[in-house]
Amino acid sequence: MPLPDALVATLALTGVLDELAVPYLVAGSLASSYHGIPRSTANADLVAALSVEHAAPLVSRLTAAFYIDLDRVRDAIQRRSSFNAIHLATMVKVDVFILKDTPLGRQEMERRQPMRLLGLPETVLHVATAEDTVVQKLAWYRLGGQVSEHQWKDVLGIIKVRRQDLDLAYLRRSRAGDLRFAGPSLGRKHLGVGPPPNRRRGSSA
Repeated sequence: MPLPDALVATLALTGVLDELAVPYLVAGSLASSYHGIPRSTANADLVAALSVEHAAPLVSRLTAAFYIDLDRVRDAIQRRSSFNAIHLATMVKVDVFILKDTPLGRQEMERRQPMRLLGLPETVLHVATAEDTVVQKLAWYRLGGQVSEHQWKDVLGIIKVRRQDLDLAYLRRSRAGDLRFAGPSLGRKHLGVGPPPNRRRGSSA
């Protein structure tokens, strides 16, 4: 069975990060699909511990397979923001977020997990944990005005699949830490599935 395009593009980029010994983790919808309920996605998200000296060799190695701009990569690294690379064979956009030098950012990278792919036993991807994926998905959900059903359903999918082994204490600590968002409670009443808080039955929204 062929790999999804988003995964093909991700492997092409993470292979270069491995060559450069740059720690990274797969985040976003690929991570939530791994931990929860799979869904198709047209892009991919990575977090990478890139420094300025990585910029030129990274772009040099990726240029044959990706559209990528060296100046934007350097600027993103200096500003601790993000850049994107377009995989030419699939036209998948890979967003690369520079690792934040914060306790939460470092902890997320330290907690990443190896993900092995069916049919590719020698290939290992490093993926954000289920808990860290929930935290980040809820953060993006809040930043987007609590209207993204994709983000909310991704969170619910992880909870539904992993509800027996999610570290709820870690989720609560992370929610109260650097992100400072007021997302939905992940206590007992939200360990099931349902519509987003602002789209409950009876709501006029």
